[in-house]
Amino acid sequence: MEQKGKHKEETFLQHPVLFIVVLVFGFVLMDPFEIGPVGGIEFRPVKHDIAPYKEVMASWPRDNKSRLGNGKLEFVDEVFGPESLEFDGFGRGPYTGLADGRIVRWMGEDIGWETFAILCARGVDSTTSKQWKHEKWCGRPLGLRFHKDSGDLYIADAYYGLLVVGPGGGLATPLATHVEGKQILFANDLDIHKNGSIFFTDTSRKYNRVVTYRRLLSRYHFFILLEGETTGRILRYDPPTKTTHVVLDGLAFPNGIQLSKDQSFLLFTETSNCRHFPFSFFRSFKLMKYWVEGPRAGTTELVAHLPGFPDNVRINDKGQFWVAIDCCRTQAQEILVHNPWMRSLYFRLPIKMKILARIMGMKMYTVISLFNENGEIVEVLEDRKGVVMKLVSEVREVEGKLWIGTVAHNHIATLSYP
Repeated sequence: MEQKGKHKEETFLQHPVLFIVVLVFGFVLMDPFEIGPVGGIEFRPVKHDIAPYKEVMASWPRDNKSRLGNGKLEFVDEVFGPESLEFDGFGRGPYTGLADGRIVRWMGEDIGWETFAILCARGVDSTTSKQWKHEKWCGRPLGLRFHKDSGDLYIADAYYGLLVVGPGGGLATPLATHVEGKQILFANDLDIHKNGSIFFTDTSRKYNRVVTYRRLLSRYHFFILLEGETTGRILRYDPPTKTTHVVLDGLAFPNGIQLSKDQSFLLFTETSNCRHFPFSFFRSFKLMKYWVEGPRAGTTELVAHLPGFPDNVRINDKGQFWVAIDCCRTQAQEILVHNPWMRSLYFRLPIKMKILARIMGMKMYTVISLFNENGEIVEVLEDRKGVVMKLVSEVREVEGKLWIGTVAHNHIATLSYP
């Protein structure tokens, strides 16, 4: 028996390639030095059911002329991370939130950009790409909305929750920082109902936008995306009672939100990560509807499956909806979405996220799409070469022009439309 056991051991050691494969496999499982993309966190990927790749991509209309690439770059190196764009009741703007925590507004060629509001008194003026490392100290304003009657500007901030600042600007006042006794970790976008209620998205109860683990440097919040966790919510703030309530729970990275023209329903996107990270793999790719009023009040329904990673939704004067999409999903993604165990291994590989993205076939470009109230596609504009923008956050249609924001670049884009 001893001879037989010895023979087995010698046989195994005589295959160095197999031995190395076993060692590497064990290293990947353990990731002792925490050098993989998910090193140092409790990573528990889950399975998501998404529409088949071929079904969605075969029916999605394409812009063969790549018309969005004809847009104009505005304010290059003057703003960094202008995700949401707003205009006040006097037509001034755009107003936008920056990576350094400020809300700024454009005052014309003679004056330029001026600071309109800040979220904390220790804010700094910066438009550098590295500002994200410090954003949690003085906020990261994402969604912006003006109240049409009062002129107040409401702000969804990734760290400070829901805030408001008066028509004259200044230091913003926190409104909703907790719900059901727990802190709101990742407020993302908002809209204002005619009765004064504020609907806003809370992307995750587990992760905020930027996190720090142990001795490691700050990282983007792409863990939500990679893991596919579904702790996101839609919340509602009630100004008269100053209380915050949960409207919908169990969502996969709820992101943009927009009430319909008659305010009977709202549209929201499920992105399943901060669509604010350029290498997003596992999003839900959905545009959803939640009924606020009428016989279907309190119910949800699917509006459309999308070809890529949706962000904000904004309405035009006709009651149609512009959806910002970072395109496009790949067949390789679909395999990992349906096999969480593969994701667990793949993202423990000691390889940079950018390289893993390329292996997955990710080549990001911008798509913006216009939907009617029935979820039918009215328009699709693409920028396949990334001439104007490689990553898009929001589209606003104002007086024959599209204003296009991005959380990842140092400019705003415009395009005449129609």
